[in-house]
Amino acid sequence: MHTDTNTHDTALIFEVKGNSLDDGPGIRTVVFFKGCPLDCVWCHNPESKSGRTELSFEKDACIMCDACQHICTAHALDRNNPYYIDRETCTLCMKCVEECPSGALSAVGRYWTIDELVAEVEKDIPFFRTSGGGVTLSGGEPTRSMNFITSFLKEVSSSKIHTLIETCGLFDLQHFLDSVYPWLNAIYFDIKLFDEDEHRHYCGTSNRSILENFAQLSERCRKDGVELLPRIPLVPGITATEDNLRSIAGFLKRLGMHEIELLAYNPLWFDKCWKIGEKSSCENTMAMRQWMPAGQIEQCKVIFEGFDIR
Repeated sequence: MHTDTNTHDTALIFEVKGNSLDDGPGIRTVVFFKGCPLDCVWCHNPESKSGRTELSFEKDACIMCDACQHICTAHALDRNNPYYIDRETCTLCMKCVEECPSGALSAVGRYWTIDELVAEVEKDIPFFRTSGGGVTLSGGEPTRSMNFITSFLKEVSSSKIHTLIETCGLFDLQHFLDSVYPWLNAIYFDIKLFDEDEHRHYCGTSNRSILENFAQLSERCRKDGVELLPRIPLVPGITATEDNLRSIAGFLKRLGMHEIELLAYNPLWFDKCWKIGEKSSCENTMAMRQWMPAGQIEQCKVIFEGFDIR
């Protein structure tokens, strides 16, 4: 599922989103990389998990013309299939995407070269300069393309563009420090679950390296003046529990951290799962189908404030 097929010169990216106000200071261009070493059951970008191009079907956009069925030699498209696409049969030739007049079928992810990506991001330099914004690398997990993003960051840094990475924290720390870190102005680092067994259960792997990486980065960033912001996604019944948040708060306080970002839960990712033919193990959980109430978010804030963390 997480096979990395990126190279030094190209990387698989599923969206480059301009005019973002939610991924760092100012107006930003966010680059979403495909592929992630985690498998979080609540992933808000489920289309980012796989390190390969995928086929998406948006049912509401379909005009029922059946042009895609006529072009599909693998016979992978069937209206009786609740997801429409038989993904075991589909060869990902993308001929159906080319034939689809409404855009209901689309390819998720394409390979970008460094030059292409730099040119796309530099279009927004006027917005960066007037707002104090810049470029944010997100995903998925951008550090899976360590050499690619290093070359990219070098290029945009020469244009005095503010650079930020959003990471799950699971990477080779020394490689990161030697290559990517020197070109970053800020690091947004996700800490989801403190208990290793729970992290393994809900995210598919141990969090031991993640917490060790954060601890070492906190010391290095403090010395170098690089912004390091821990972010905690609030997921009902999973991460947004008193035990988990208190454990994370204690960990951060021991490291001298004074500020965090709490990521409020929203349920829109369920529709994204359907489009790429995935069934979530959480889809029958009522709390996961609803937006998180403001009162519950405030309760989570209070826990961190009790540890003198803003």
